[in-house]
Formats: sequence, structure tokens, C-alpha cells
Amino acid sequence: MSPVIINIVGYAAAICMICGYLPQAIYTIRTRDTDGIAMTTFLLLGFGSIFFVIQGFMINNWPLIITNLITTVSSIIVFVIKIQNDRKKKRH
Repeated sequence: MSPVIINIVGYAAAICMICGYLPQAIYTIRTRDTDGIAMTTFLLLGFGSIFFVIQGFMINNWPLIITNLITTVSSIIVFVIKIQNDRKKKRH
């Protein structure tokens, strides 16, 4: 298969991943609303992103690294806010 096609598919995947994560992270940061977020889902997505970052370094694939660094940071932010909100709810 053509390297150009492979790169196009990779960049399309990167754009989709970032566009999928960022709106949730931005919404969560602005509203602090985490009621509809499943902790297990965000943990698994975050770990998946971390593993893709590692793989990206192993194969020297910068689009994979950058995309998954962004999604990892987004997952961490949402995860931290979710934990804070869950702790506040337990106190009340």
C-alpha cells in the first residue's frame, strides 16, 4: 500500500481522536459536570492512549505520539475532575 495513503489514514485517525476527546475535556473543565462519565471508561481510554504514546516512540511515529499525548492529557484532566467531584458527593 502507498505510504501516502497510510499517512492520510493516520492523520485522519489523529484528527478524529482529538476531536472526540477535546470536546468532553473542555466541557468538563468548564462545567465541572462529571455525572455522565463512567470512571472505568475514561481509565481504559487513558491507558490505551498511554500505550499508543509508548508504541509511537517505539516505531518513531510522531502523529501517533502527538495525538495520544493530547488524548492522554484530556483523559487525565477529566479523571482528576471526576475524582474530585465523587469525593465531594461522598462528603455531602
